[in-house]
Formats: sequence, structure tokens, C-alpha cells
Amino acid sequence: MKVVVTGALGHIGSRLIRALPAWHPGVEVVMIDNMSAQRYCSLFDLPSGARYRFIEGDVTKIALEPLFAGADAVFHLAALTNAAGSFEFAQELERNNFTATDRVARACLAAKVPLVYLSSTSVYGTAAKQVDEDCTEEELKPQSPYAETKLKEERLVAELVGQGLKAISFRFGTIFGVSPGMRFHTAVNKFCWQASIGQPITVWRTAYDQKRPYLDLEDAMRAFELVLRRRLFDGRLYNVLTANLTVRQIVDTIRTHVPDPKIDFVDSRIMNQLSYEVLDLRFRAQGFTPAGDIKRGVADTMKILEGSTAARA
Repeated sequence: MKVVVTGALGHIGSRLIRALPAWHPGVEVVMIDNMSAQRYCSLFDLPSGARYRFIEGDVTKIALEPLFAGADAVFHLAALTNAAGSFEFAQELERNNFTATDRVARACLAAKVPLVYLSSTSVYGTAAKQVDEDCTEEELKPQSPYAETKLKEERLVAELVGQGLKAISFRFGTIFGVSPGMRFHTAVNKFCWQASIGQPITVWRTAYDQKRPYLDLEDAMRAFELVLRRRLFDGRLYNVLTANLTVRQIVDTIRTHVPDPKIDFVDSRIMNQLSYEVLDLRFRAQGFTPAGDIKRGVADTMKILEGSTAARA
């Protein structure tokens, strides 16, 4: 088996490249990353049981078809992220992320290789209490340039599926959990980092009791493994999440490790008064059962941050 992973050194990619040989011993893993975040550590101590090849390159520029040739799947994870911060670099994000997805998807179509495309549940910005993949256009109200671009990419992939592309598209909840290339700019991971060094946990003023979808990184891996095992490239769109949680629930979980964290309520351009649950029944119908746990995810994250407690004021 041959698998290509773009954005291979990121939070999700650095975990995926380590999971693949456990699922498929002897797998050839082609890792593509532009090293813009300098996550060299993601390449340290790769497991045995796979043939790894690393390509330092930008998927918006390099020739992709030769790298994709003969692959059983391409996992497209390369993207600029950070929805809240995307207002500051909206044009750059649009140019980079959409171009990357366009080039990767078209190269997959040309090479006749299945694509796993990663979108985000941030495309939802609805006042409805529950949403799923069949919600109306009026219920898709992305609240940031990042989310707007993801929605545009989804439509591109769907268009290419109509032209013969084998693909599956996932709307992932906000990722939490430990990996070599993990980041700390989104809720859960950011809150853990702030609490571990004695900083106030910064919570959007309206968000404390709003429900949002979260995804344990290990559940993300289970979703990927199911796709490879089932060859589930059916062209459909699937929500994937571990649980719909409030910020209060997350902070209460962190309190079991840092008993009295300070909380600062702050403003953000994408905060709103909306609280909604994302439904994942479509993917569960394919045999997927999430097994992740916010308590374990926070505990694992706090454990690797234990040394940082010495830096507390």
C-alpha cells in the first residue's frame, strides 16, 4: 500500500503518519510539508514497519501527479488554520488553502487516486439547535474567512466528484489530543497550555455555555482507518466528532489538574450568541463509533505540559 499525506508534519498529520504502519505493515508513506511551521520534531522517531519518504515542498507549487502515482489514497491535510486569526490574513489564506485543495484534488483526479479531504464544522454558524450535513444553505453561515474558504473547497471537491474523482470529505470538530506536531491555538489545547503556565484561560465572552463540536485526535485516526479499510470513497460529506461540549465543561475538566485557573472573558470577531449541536449520524451509519474522551484528552495534554508548570508566575 502507498499513502500520501500533505501537511504531514502538522497536528493531525504527525499522528497519521505514525498510525499507518500499525494499520498496514510495510506501507509506503509519502509525506509532503512545506516546513513553514518548522515542525522538525514530527519527523523524529518514526516507527518501524513503514517506508517513509519526506518531500519538503509547497503543494500549491510542486508537481503532484508523479508523487501521487500508484497511491491508494491521498490525505489532504495541508492548510493554514486558525479560524479566529484568519481575519488578519484572509486573502493569503484564501489564496493558499483554496489553491492547495484545487491542485491536490485535480492531481488526484488525473492520477486516478482517491482523496480524503478535510473540512471543518466551523462552516456551521446557524441559529438552529442541531445541524447535520443536509442542512440548508441558510444554515451554513461560516463566521470566519477560514470557514468560508473551507465551504468553497467542499464545493470544489463535490464538483470534481461529479467528474469522476473518488473522494470522501470530512467536517471535523475542533481537534484535541497529543501528537508530535500539535498546536495550541484552538480551544482545549490552548486552555491546557494557558492553565499549565499559570496564564488566564481566555474564553470568548459569549462562549462559556455554548455547545460546539470537538474531536479527539484518536477518533480522527479511527475515522481515517475506517475509510482505508472500507475503501469508503463514496463522494459524500460526513461530520465527525467525539462530543458536543461547552467551554464550561472543558474548563471544569482542566480544574481537575489545575484547581483554580483564572478565566478572562475576551472579545472575538467570530463570537456570537449561538449554541448548537452538530450531528454525526451519517458517519455512524457507516460503522463508526467514537471512543474518545475529553477527560483523557485533557489528562494526556496536561501530562506533557507538566514541566511547564515551573514557569508559572
